Amino acid sequence: MRSLSRLSGPAVLGTAALLLLTGCLGSSGSGTGDQDANRNADAKKVELTIGSNAVKGGKSSAGATFIEDVLIPKFVAEQKGKGVDVTVKFQGDGSDDEVYKQKLSLDLQNKSGPDLFQIDGIWVGEFAQAGYIKPLTDTVGDAAKVDDWDGWKQIPETVQQLGSFEGKRYGVPGGTDGRVLFFNKKLFQQAGLPADWQPKSWDDIIAAGQALKKLPGVTPIQINAGTAMGEATTMQGVLPLLVGTGATVNTDGKWLGDTPQLRQVLDFYHQIYSTGLGDPVLQREAKGRDKSFAEFAANKIGILAESDYFWRSVVEPKEGVAKMADRDTAVGWALIPASKPGTGVKGQDYVSMSGGGATVINPNTKFPQQAWELLQFMNSAEMVKASLDGAAKITQRTDVNNEVLATDPMLNFVATKVLPITQFRPGLAEYPKISAALQQATADVVGGRSTDAAAKAYEKAVETAAGGKDKVTSN
Repeated sequence: MRSLSRLSGPAVLGTAALLLLTGCLGSSGSGTGDQDANRNADAKKVELTIGSNAVKGGKSSAGATFIEDVLIPKFVAEQKGKGVDVTVKFQGDGSDDEVYKQKLSLDLQNKSGPDLFQIDGIWVGEFAQAGYIKPLTDTVGDAAKVDDWDGWKQIPETVQQLGSFEGKRYGVPGGTDGRVLFFNKKLFQQAGLPADWQPKSWDDIIAAGQALKKLPGVTPIQINAGTAMGEATTMQGVLPLLVGTGATVNTDGKWLGDTPQLRQVLDFYHQIYSTGLGDPVLQREAKGRDKSFAEFAANKIGILAESDYFWRSVVEPKEGVAKMADRDTAVGWALIPASKPGTGVKGQDYVSMSGGGATVINPNTKFPQQAWELLQFMNSAEMVKASLDGAAKITQRTDVNNEVLATDPMLNFVATKVLPITQFRPGLAEYPKISAALQQATADVVGGRSTDAAAKAYEKAVETAAGGKDKVTSN
C-alpha cells in the first residue's frame, strides 16, 4: 500500500499503515453479512478491534503508539461517560503491505476481519467492486447521520476522493500529500531566474531549464521517468503531466490509450531528455531517485518534481536522507502548471496528484453504530492533531492544518494551494499494470524511441492489462 511519496500520513495510523486482519468482529468472530445496520446499537457492552500493519518499535511505530496509548484510552473514556463499556483491542504487526492486501481480501470475502481498517486509496474501488466494503451510508444505515458529520466540512472535497468510489463515501481519508516543482534558488540566481518562480506552462519549465543548462555541472530538470523508479515515475511524473493536458488515466470506466494527451506527455519527456535538459542515465539506475535527491541537495539539479515528502524527509536539515543545512532559504517550490493556462483537468491552470489512505468500517461488524462513532472520533480535530505528536505533516483536516502548519510555509502551501486542485489515482484492480505501462512508455522515450512508437506500444500493453480494446480510450 506504500505510496511512492513515502507518506507518513498522520490520521489514525498514518497512510503507511495497513490495518491488520485479526478475524475479530466484535468479540465473537465473523459477522453474518447483510444485517440491520442498527444491530446492537443500544448495547452497553461493546467490543471493537482496530488492526494495523504497525507495531511499537517497528514498522509504523508512531501509528501503533498513537492507537494504543492515545486513541483507544481516549475513546474508551469518552464512551464510559455515555454509560457504555467499550473494549477496543489493537492488533499490530509489521509485515509486507502486499501480503496484507491478500489477507484482507480473504478475510473480507469470508465476512471476517477487524471492525475498522485502513486501506490505500487506490484499493477503495477494487474492494468496493468486489463487495468487500460498502458505502458508509449502507454500513451505518442512515445517510443523514453520515452526511451530517461535521468533519466532512474540514476535509476538502478533493481529499475526500481518497475514501470514495463512484461518488459514494466508503471511508474517511487519512493524511495526504501533494506534488509540486521544487527548485534550487541558488542555481536560479546564478542562471538569472527569479526566486519566486512560478511557471504558467510547460514552455516556461523548458525555458527555465535552458537557462539552467548554461551552468556547468548542473542537470536542469529532473522529472522521474523509466521503470527503475517504479510508481515514482507515474505519480511524480506522468500523472501530474497528464492531468495538465486535461486528461486522466481512467475516464468513464475506460483506461487511457494512445491519445493526443498521452503523446503530449511523452513529447514533453522527449523534449527534456533528448536535449540535455535531463539526465537519461539517472532514470535507468536502480537507485536513480535517491541519487536525484543527493544531487539536488548538492546543488547539481535545478528543478525537481516531487511530493512534500522531499521537503520534510529528504532535504530536512537535521534528519533528512539528503540533508540541506540551508533548505529553508535555498529551496523554492511552485505549482505544477497545466501544459498551457486553462488546459488542465476541470479547466485548471495548475494541477497536482496526491496519495494516501482511508479508514473504513467492516460491513460485517457486530457494532456498526459504535464503529461509526469510533471512526468519527479518530478523525476528530483533537485526535488528528494528537496523532502528529508535535510533527508538522499534512492531515486530511483543514482546521488542523491551519494550526500545525502555520510555521512551515512549504507544507502550508501544499495544504492550502495544492490540495484544492489535486487529483488521485483510480482505485481499480488494473491500475498497477496500467502504471507499469506508463513507466515503460517513458523509458522508451528516454531511451531514444519516438513518441509514436512508445505510444503505440503503450496502448497494446494497456489493452492486454485492461482486458480488451473496448476498455481503452484511444485516437
